[in-house]
Amino acid sequence: MSTLGDRVLDIALPKIGEKSLFTKELETALATGCVDFVVHSLKDLPTSLPDGMAIGAVLTREDPRDALVLQKDLKDLSLATLPQKSVIGTSSLRRTAQLAKNYPHLKVENIRGNLNTRLKKLDDLGKYQAIILATAGLVRIGWKERISRILTEDELLYAVGQGALAVECRADNEEIISLLQPLYDLPTALRITAERSFLKTLGGGCSAPVAVSSELKVTKENQYDLSLKGAVWSLDGKEEVIDSDNTEITVKKDLRCTNCPYRGTDKPLGDIETCGDKCSITSNGPSSKRPKLDDIPNDILDKDPHDKCPMQLPVGVDFMGKCPYLENQLEYETNKCPVSGKIESARYEGITKCPFLQNGVLAIPSTSRRRSSAGSETDSKLFCGLVPHKDDTLGGLKSARKLGKKLAEDLISRGALEVMSKAQAIVHGQAQALVGAFS
Repeated sequence: MSTLGDRVLDIALPKIGEKSLFTKELETALATGCVDFVVHSLKDLPTSLPDGMAIGAVLTREDPRDALVLQKDLKDLSLATLPQKSVIGTSSLRRTAQLAKNYPHLKVENIRGNLNTRLKKLDDLGKYQAIILATAGLVRIGWKERISRILTEDELLYAVGQGALAVECRADNEEIISLLQPLYDLPTALRITAERSFLKTLGGGCSAPVAVSSELKVTKENQYDLSLKGAVWSLDGKEEVIDSDNTEITVKKDLRCTNCPYRGTDKPLGDIETCGDKCSITSNGPSSKRPKLDDIPNDILDKDPHDKCPMQLPVGVDFMGKCPYLENQLEYETNKCPVSGKIESARYEGITKCPFLQNGVLAIPSTSRRRSSAGSETDSKLFCGLVPHKDDTLGGLKSARKLGKKLAEDLISRGALEVMSKAQAIVHGQAQALVGAFS
């Protein structure tokens, strides 16, 4: 499914002015019952989910750090040793602000597109000396060899939830939540809950430079130290509010990721050298091969009912340009769309707008709405949208959520909100016309 963030590739992400850039259309499909769960990069998922939604599982986290990808003739350099005025490509305010603060000799310019596009721009345009990408994305797609160096937390803090995959579902769908449990990784959940609680308390999104790093370390049997560092910056990096905190977490048993070869054994977690960020097990290599567009039969496209519909649904209402009524997956009167030509009735003659839209919102029949207040962000049973883990019987997720909130409140007391507000005002001011065009 294609989302607004996927389609608008010529505008910097923060200037589009929408927190749910990569999730809105997917959540529409989920809310209407057209799908039972959707998979997100967690860093794209807002900390406040729509009512009735929940994160049913987070998978074992890939390396959350950023990666520096250099032009081939510069491959032995670093951010610190790149020549004066070298151009770094990124669409992230978080990275831009940190680069401005830590590496003022570099020049940052916006770059958009998927990984293929960005790497091609780096290789062929000659405009960029380097680009910065999430390590996890490069590893998952099978391009680990393109990483010139992985950036440490001292060089660049990373985005909240970066490197983790989240599976979102309806909060009242206990069957799906149970189905997802074997994928649910508790060590990842503890770290990302602290991170998301930090961001949620600050109220940040992609239009404010906010970043974190977190770590989970063994202190003694069934005892862990969860540490969290968080920061906010002005757009030019000159203002910084940064701090760190930690908390002790007691667990029912040793925390091992869902892919760990030592899971179910008595070997102490602290004795396993491959655990943590050094783990080579968590990466499953490149994604499976996708069919080329040329391999898709033409008759599938020719028979697509959406091409016959004269109505264009607003962004956020359709998902991948598909209407659930045309898919015959929702019931409305005769279960057919009157503007698709299937129903001949004077009632719909000369219709100029979609009859299923009410004030710009898709009118979902009550029988298909399948929503519940159980997924409300005020529900204490959820942790920034995440359902509890079956092994978290000793309050680990609660402690993680409290840690994130406490650290954010500390930064707020030192002026973090004022720094963020100024950054957001600048971004929103620059993008006012664009927001109207794409909202």
